[in-house]
Amino acid sequence: MESLLPLALFAFVSSITPGPNNIMLTSSGIMFGFKRSIPHMLGITVGFGSMLAMCAAGIGSLLLAAPWLHGFLKAAGSAYLLYLAWQLRGMAFNRNDHADVKPMSFTGAALFQFVNPKGWVMAVTGASAFMPALQPAWFAVLLFSAIFCIVNLPCIAIWAGTGAALRRYLKRLLWQRVFCGVMIVLTIYSAMAIWL
Repeated sequence: MESLLPLALFAFVSSITPGPNNIMLTSSGIMFGFKRSIPHMLGITVGFGSMLAMCAAGIGSLLLAAPWLHGFLKAAGSAYLLYLAWQLRGMAFNRNDHADVKPMSFTGAALFQFVNPKGWVMAVTGASAFMPALQPAWFAVLLFSAIFCIVNLPCIAIWAGTGAALRRYLKRLLWQRVFCGVMIVLTIYSAMAIWL
């Protein structure tokens, strides 16, 4: 049980730092507010929790042993992030102009975790370094995934909440454009950082 505190600290640091999920949640908070971003946050937590359980059960070893699979995930994740950057280029916060734009769904956010390279790194690293040495094995996997998810959800909620708080300050077109530019650069950087 002494490994649970280091696991929680690793979960906190890896969840609170910038990455594709946190950039998307900040944008969602700004575009749709905190409440409408909740399915997105829950999808991230459930999808990532499933990926954690798979890695803790041994799937992460397959990823490390199959370089082509790792390359595929990196390419898919980069492509999706570049797609998001393209979508952000015309982002504005006037609801009348973007009535057809909807926040990411629970299912979409959950599925995105499986092409999110930062998520795979977090899951494989966490499973290999912080897996509790408990029996039965299923309980260790469940405990590992539960602790990570319990820490992860408030961390990502901070990013969505920050976006929602910024929403009121981005009424002017100039600040919208500045923010969009920053988010595009960060999203493109995330897509490139996958390959570094």
